[in-house]
Amino acid sequence: MTLMTLAERKAEVDRRIEEACRRAGRDPSEVSVIAVTKYVSLERAREALAAGCLNLGENRWQDARDKWEALERESSEADEREKPVWHFIGSLQSNKAKDVVGKFTYIHSLDRLSLAEAIDRKAASLGITVPCFIQVNVSGEQSKHGLSPEGLQELAEGLRQYPAIRPVGLMTMAPHEGDPELTRPVFRRLRELRDEANRQGWFPEPLTELSMGMSNDFEVAVEEGATRVRLGTILVGKEEELM
Repeated sequence: MTLMTLAERKAEVDRRIEEACRRAGRDPSEVSVIAVTKYVSLERAREALAAGCLNLGENRWQDARDKWEALERESSEADEREKPVWHFIGSLQSNKAKDVVGKFTYIHSLDRLSLAEAIDRKAASLGITVPCFIQVNVSGEQSKHGLSPEGLQELAEGLRQYPAIRPVGLMTMAPHEGDPELTRPVFRRLRELRDEANRQGWFPEPLTELSMGMSNDFEVAVEEGATRVRLGTILVGKEEELM
């Protein structure tokens, strides 16, 4: 069997997103794909950029460093190449925030005020504002990070003291299900929680983003309102698959 090229994989993902949007009555332009490159090499990440995957997601700075440094340098040297937009999508320890802030445009895993303080401190020293997604553990699984849905309002109130943080949306991870349809209540609940936060004015500005959906369930997430889907295996694959 012939392996699909990364460009072919991206075209197939785009097609499936368009179909999911059609079913939900949405505009496909509302959905951005984050290519999760944490399991692949620098060369594969380069292929993703060349195929038009400008949003790149990583979980750990120590694993991302070589890719980040090389791709940032190359995009600065090559005027014709658009610069990647980096998303930090993994759990972030407060003492590691200084390594991430200023390098990753978006942080998807803000879930406590101690982390907010660390992000704000580093961002303020750099003179920047960091767009952040608040990670919510909608499913309640102990293996998942994130605050409880009931804790969102309290966190929102606490974030007002950190002006270098700009909350833009919510993020969640659904359980891995054999039938993706079983993840729908998780994604729907996150959308409802965002909408409730906006109605109640919990944040200074309305939240517009929902970071939800991965390789196994992204179509259901799109149908439920995802604006960012985080795709690894289905898009860039894993290194052992590419040997």
